[in-house]
Formats: sequence, structure tokens, C-alpha cells
Amino acid sequence: MPNIRTINNIHQQGLACFKERYQVAEGQEAPDAIMLRSANLHDYDFPSEVKALARCGAGVNNIPIQRCSEQGIVVFNTPGANANAVKELVLGGMLLSARNIAAGLSFIEGLSEDMDAKALQLKVEAEKKGFVGSELTGKTLGVVGLGAIGAEVAHAALGLGMKVVGFDPALSVQAAWRLSSEVECADELKDLLAASDYVTIHVPANKHTQGLINSDNLASIKQGAVLLNFARGSIVDEDALLTALAKQQLSQYVSDFPSLALLKHPKVLSLPHLGASTNEAEQNCAVMAARQLIDFLENGNIHNSVNFPNIKLSRTEGYRIAFANDNVPKVLSNVLALLSDMDINVIDMLNKSRNDIAYTLMDIATPATTELLEAIANVEHVFHVNAIGEHA
Repeated sequence: MPNIRTINNIHQQGLACFKERYQVAEGQEAPDAIMLRSANLHDYDFPSEVKALARCGAGVNNIPIQRCSEQGIVVFNTPGANANAVKELVLGGMLLSARNIAAGLSFIEGLSEDMDAKALQLKVEAEKKGFVGSELTGKTLGVVGLGAIGAEVAHAALGLGMKVVGFDPALSVQAAWRLSSEVECADELKDLLAASDYVTIHVPANKHTQGLINSDNLASIKQGAVLLNFARGSIVDEDALLTALAKQQLSQYVSDFPSLALLKHPKVLSLPHLGASTNEAEQNCAVMAARQLIDFLENGNIHNSVNFPNIKLSRTEGYRIAFANDNVPKVLSNVLALLSDMDINVIDMLNKSRNDIAYTLMDIATPATTELLEAIANVEHVFHVNAIGEHA
């Protein structure tokens, strides 16, 4: 019976997916897989038994991806499972900014409870002109990153009567098919910034996107634009941001990632990382993560991994093994030659690669013995091998 270690509170609907076939607990010893949300694992010592890790969310900057890859640990995330929650919060952020809602609430909360009803109404009517805002309809929204969340935001903005410009140099064919033809695609990030009244960021945090919004790019932004960041704080260079706010290149910054440098800044609205903090999003992420782990542990299939190739081989008959290796020539042929020398027949097989990693699923006619697994593990460049078990 496989063991699942949980870190953080995982939604019960996700845990229910494992049913009685798995042992699931926080602090589970010798886990076959780990489920988590936002815990930082960069200093985490992974037990040798761990084969997979599932992040209940899209961002994986809390996970040491390279180290997991070197240890043969498949890292899953759940792209799109929290897209609606983040989309709704981005819309809320635009409305907060456009209508001066936060300032209006602060004004009301500061009124004295000692005044009578007439004085209250007179005060409100006299001061409300200081909170005049603008409407979103007719404005241009720039969406940086057109994945699951970016596409949802773009479509919602179109529904509000906004013009939408998108930029995503890594846009996949699948994502492009999901995108409305009404979304205008910019050739360069600076083109999007120059055209947009509002700019919202939806790219992953990695070495390529750190400081993506910097002084060079902000120099191109439309005067008085509003920048919204519900992706990750590291994507925006804070020094450049503060300069742009001081020069009124930006009129406001709305972020889901508070920082000391921006705390109490009059032109900054900070939220306490609420993007995916809905019951529905937490449930969707947990269920999606659990199902991906189950398919991997029971069938070796990989879907939505950030470090291994996506692969799916239907179960028919036989005994399944999986192995990962450096993506170099002759490894697969050497494994097949080994099986031939051991008189083991291959019934079905699928091999996929991603960057430096190749991964193979193989159904063989006889059970996978310890001798066979050790022999495959000793093939040069193979760094992980696993017996999936007999097809039921």
C-alpha cells in the first residue's frame, strides 16, 4: 500500500481520492509521494523512497526542481485549477484601483461615531468628490502571460467591454486555441506596456522572469497606467517600481505580495496572497494533484509535471516498469538489449523526453524482479527505475 506524506493542510476532497488504497498522513514515514501547498522545500531532505511530489497550485518556486530531477522525483503542479479564483481577484484588484474603493472605505472607517445622521450625510456628500474614479469599459488591459489564468483574465476583461492586448513568447498551441480571437497579441512586451491602461502579470517565477518588469520596460509604460501583480513578487523590480510611481509613470500598483519596501505606500494596494484562497480553488487543486499522483503511482503516467515529460501509456496486460535517464543516445537501446539477453519480452512501450530527461514506460511479459531492476539501474545514464506493478 503506497504511502502519501502531506505537508500543509490539504483539502479533504483531495485526500478522499486516495480512499483505502493508500496510507495518507502528515509526517508519513517512507513516503512514496508528497503533497503540499506553499511550504518551502529548498532545505528539505527528501526520503529515498519518494518518487513524486505534487504541489496543490501552479507556482513551484518553493520546490527545488533541479534537486528533485537529480533524485528522479517527478514534480507535479495543478495549472488552471485555481485559475478562476485568481481571475476574480484580478478583476477585484482592477475595480479597487479604478473606483478608489480602498480609499473610500478608509474614509468611512475614519468618521466619528459621535456625529448625528444629518452631519454624517453632509460629510459624505461633501467629501465623495475626492474619490471619483473611472470605468473599466473602453480601457485597454495588457495581459503578460496567456496561460490558464492569463486567458481567463483576458476573456473576463473582454466581457467587461475592455480591449485586451496579450504578450506571451512561450504561448503553446493548446493555449492559443483557448484564446479568443478578440485578444490582440503584441510582438514585444514594451508594445503591450505602451498600449495598456492596466497591465496584469501571469507568468511563472523563474530565472527568466525575475525582474521582468524593470526600469527598462517601465520606461515604455503608458503614463498613469495601473500595474497588477498576482503572479509572484520577484517578477517586479521594486526599486524600478518605486521610481515609476514617484515619476507618475504608474498611477498605482496592486499586488498580492506585500513587502516591507512597499508597505503603506499611498499608491500601492497590497493583499495578503489571496489569489488561490477560496474553498473552491483549494478543492480543485487538491483533487487534481491527488489524481495525478494516483495515475503516476499506479500506471507511471505523467501529466502536468514541471520537470519530467508528459506521457501516458494505456494499461493492457503484463507488468509495468518505468525508468528515467539522461537524455543522451543509446540508453533505450541498451536497456532493450539487456531485456533481450534476459529473455524478457516487451509487450508495449512509450518513450518521451524533456530537456535533459528521458522517461520510458514499458510493459513486459514477466514480473519485474529485483535482479532486473538493478540491472536497468546499472545501465549508464539511467538514474531512476521503478516497478509499477501488475495490471489488475
